Amino acid sequence: MKKINFLLLIALACQSVFAQPKATKKKIETQKPPEVVAKPVEAESVVINPGALTPEMKVMMAYATPGKMHEMLSEYDGDWKEDVTFWMDAGAPPMQNTSTCSNNMIMEGRYQESRHIAMMNNMPFEGTGLLGYDNAKKVFVSTWVDNMGTGITYMVGTWDDANKTIHFTGTSVDPLSGKDLKVRQDLKFTDSNNQLLEMYTTKNGKEFKSMEIKFTR
Repeated sequence: MKKINFLLLIALACQSVFAQPKATKKKIETQKPPEVVAKPVEAESVVINPGALTPEMKVMMAYATPGKMHEMLSEYDGDWKEDVTFWMDAGAPPMQNTSTCSNNMIMEGRYQESRHIAMMNNMPFEGTGLLGYDNAKKVFVSTWVDNMGTGITYMVGTWDDANKTIHFTGTSVDPLSGKDLKVRQDLKFTDSNNQLLEMYTTKNGKEFKSMEIKFTR
């Protein structure tokens, strides 16, 4: 009802303006609207009393708070060199390339954004990955997009503390069939300045190693 009344007021106002003589109308058109000075709004600090939180609110706060796994990811922020080897299919000869990667924690330390730049077959390549840790599901989550396609790779990973490795499983897109491909990745944190990513793809029921990236900082 408020929206209807507002539109009705606009219609009546326009009708009254166009119904006036030309001299009056010209005077109205040349009138300047009064200046409105916006007053700055002072931010107020909010103090939350833990005793006033409901169990549901406590769960939501824990879900939104970056933890140990997020801190671990932040240690690998910065610029990296990539030595890339990939295979188009099982038994295909390996192809090699180099690229660069820049990691940066975003959204107050909740996700790590990775931007990759390279030249592939004399064409500029750009890819963006997003890596995070889901506090509720207790798993890592990863997405990947690049300018060589229009799909999104989505993966879920578990932490292997003994080998300092995240084991990912998920799906990618097969552009030839339009169907999903099963993929898995192992991301090993070798040391502070070295990482190793190995990717495996399943086609026609057979898994093969499709990519290997050696990261050096």
